Amino acid sequence: MSSYCDFAPGNPIHAIYHDTEYGFPVTGENVLLERLALEIFQAGLSWEIVLKKRETTFEAFKGFDVDTVAAFNKRDVERLLKNAGIIRNRLKVESIIDNAKTIQGMRDSGGFKGWLDSHHPMNRQDWTKLFKKMFRFTGGEIVNEMLMSTGYLPGTHHEDCPVFKRIAKKKPAWMQVDPKIFEPT
Repeated sequence: MSSYCDFAPGNPIHAIYHDTEYGFPVTGENVLLERLALEIFQAGLSWEIVLKKRETTFEAFKGFDVDTVAAFNKRDVERLLKNAGIIRNRLKVESIIDNAKTIQGMRDSGGFKGWLDSHHPMNRQDWTKLFKKMFRFTGGEIVNEMLMSTGYLPGTHHEDCPVFKRIAKKKPAWMQVDPKIFEPT
């Protein structure tokens, strides 16, 4: 079975993300919102399309600043839907704005990262159920990839991938617990 580690290194579109971001732990709420948004945008599309539009998506969503995105209104939604530099899907765009509002609401209890940390460790199915209660447009694959990309779930890199060793030095959340917890129940 082919994996991201088999084709991303050296690929002009995928290499940087594979080598410097995918699976590394992150802490900032803007980065966490961006990762969630990118996975939402990817639903039904290829990851390559998302990466090709990443820079313009970042600009269109004002760096994924949570407060700025949460304040987007109907006019902003229409502006985004006219922007050919992003994936123009109303449900996805509106869910990202609503999810930013949800993240704002988490600040009094430790923020998005605190929320993730307080529920870790869980297996993929339990994470998906939890995300569906809190966020919009968060099916199993979206939740799985978002949590893998931010270091909460294993599976981003083969153990023989050089990036795996760099990630291990950062001690992502999934490496700090018994791996059996991630097995389906």
